[in-house]
Amino acid sequence: MSTGLVQQEETAIESPRISVVICTRNRSDKIGAAVESVLANDHPSFDLTIIDQSDTEATKEAILAVAAGDPRVSYYHVDEPGLSRAYNSGIRHSAGSLIAFTDDDCVAPTDWLELIETAFDGDPDADLLYGRVVAKPTIAGAGAVTPTLEIPRAERLSRRDGFRVIGMGANFAARRRLFGLVGGFDEILGGGGPLRSSQDFDLAYRTYRAGSAIILRPEVVMVHDGMREAEDWPAVLRNYGIGDGAFYSKHVRCGDMYALFLLIRQIYRHTWRHLVKTVLRRRGPTEYLSGIFIGVRDGFKFRIDRRQKCYQSS
Repeated sequence: MSTGLVQQEETAIESPRISVVICTRNRSDKIGAAVESVLANDHPSFDLTIIDQSDTEATKEAILAVAAGDPRVSYYHVDEPGLSRAYNSGIRHSAGSLIAFTDDDCVAPTDWLELIETAFDGDPDADLLYGRVVAKPTIAGAGAVTPTLEIPRAERLSRRDGFRVIGMGANFAARRRLFGLVGGFDEILGGGGPLRSSQDFDLAYRTYRAGSAIILRPEVVMVHDGMREAEDWPAVLRNYGIGDGAFYSKHVRCGDMYALFLLIRQIYRHTWRHLVKTVLRRRGPTEYLSGIFIGVRDGFKFRIDRRQKCYQSS
């Protein structure tokens, strides 16, 4: 429900071209910079919807500090955790024909929205866009990692152009019509959900299977201020594996043999890498590979809506 950060019904701009959605949970130290950077964009017609799943008021207070009274901003607090659930809530509460998503630990360049709109205008058949994610320069401990996404050149993924699994939730955008075509995010997948991650890969795959195009644009850049310390990385890799295993196997259970091929290829690649490192006595992490098998197994705890290609909670 709206908590009154702004009175959306009275003051929000009508029919913005782009709606930005930021989902946040207990990141009061980061969310202010993320919101401030989006509001500094030079696009003439956008609004910002914030979905807050935090346990305390600290996140809301940080948002108020930078956005109080700004008619472009709408704030909603929801009690149930889960990134996919928050995404779906943001889609429902926003109005733009384009929806741009970023995370609460990211900083958007001032031309971020303008470049997204230009990319979609240049490809009227494209329904989903992923941009580059670069790391914010920080002083990190040994082994610390900031997740990023490199896109060396512009690409188009579709049934005609070919497909590969790629994307990162820190920087993507979609036409609103896509969600009418394929439905919302799978709420069993994704951070805070039972199957941990891969909601973005799943959406991209459902987009591809529905016959829509995905565009990759290196000029659409987002700065990620989300460093993971070395001791946290094994758990992150395991969660990635669980989500991937559950995402692929869900589509296999729906009779999709291409998803089976992608799953087998992923297992083969990571098994081969592990064997090579073992032979070279360069011990590498196995958490991602083991996570895939856990995700396949745990996916069977849930039924599937075969029409929407989404897990069901009960």
